[in-house]
Amino acid sequence: MSSVSEGRFRSSSVPLITRRPSRTTLRADDGVLIEAVYDPCTADDGALVGADATGTAIVVAHGFTGSADRLAVRRAVEVFSQRAAVITFSFRGHGGSGGRSTVGDREVLDLAAAVDWARSLGHRRVVTVGFSMGGSVVLRHGALYTAPAAEREGVRSVPARGGRTEAHLGAYADAVVSVSSPARWYYRGTAPMRRLHWVVTRPTGRLVGRYGFRTRIARDDWDPVPLSPVAAVPLIAPAPLLIVHGDRDPYFPLDHPRMLAEAADGAAELWLERGMGHAENAADAALLGRIADWAADR
Repeated sequence: MSSVSEGRFRSSSVPLITRRPSRTTLRADDGVLIEAVYDPCTADDGALVGADATGTAIVVAHGFTGSADRLAVRRAVEVFSQRAAVITFSFRGHGGSGGRSTVGDREVLDLAAAVDWARSLGHRRVVTVGFSMGGSVVLRHGALYTAPAAEREGVRSVPARGGRTEAHLGAYADAVVSVSSPARWYYRGTAPMRRLHWVVTRPTGRLVGRYGFRTRIARDDWDPVPLSPVAAVPLIAPAPLLIVHGDRDPYFPLDHPRMLAEAADGAAELWLERGMGHAENAADAALLGRIADWAADR
């Protein structure tokens, strides 16, 4: 893949879209360096460079212990890129990114940097698609980062509480897709989540995370606690919201997506997928194609 110089990207009136994949390093607002990859839309490959400058870019936010180069993420890129350009990135503490994972708190800054890059490349419409931890991050991002037009028109208010991250204008999503997200923090109701909490909170667990899952995890507890996914959902409108969850998810049972949908008060679509397990590893090509169609059509 070709290299793009490191830096923070800002939107430009001149489309910079290329027809080739490219890899870059982004800088989150707190200075952490984030690896990111751009894959152009593969539809109409014969089109001129920049022809889809007003088209959609899908920004993919992976789950905990994932990365931009994981097989399940690349499978999603292959499907999504048939309908839109795709940006993937590795959250802090994952893959080739710097820093340490805060398991959903400061990761919203990483997502914002990727969305900002998408707009700098000329894409006027950006849809975020998050899986598991990434699913909770896209919900918080949708609540904290507000479309300037909506803010000017007083459509919604920016939440006063957002953990260690603050609300911003710009770097916003035009639509949000959350797959296999928890509804609330500190959930330990299933065996996989009890194991995950051991990995995150115990010194030995963090060693397992680092050397077993290649994920570097921050030692500090959240202070303050970030805005929860269920509290973020009502603040996403008027941006369209899709909530996707499998009925065989071993991490989060169906009360989680139902709680999120109820919090949206009719402003979200809910897809309960029969036979599906958890996150990007369980999302087959058919489901990914339906998500891509939803993202492109909204």
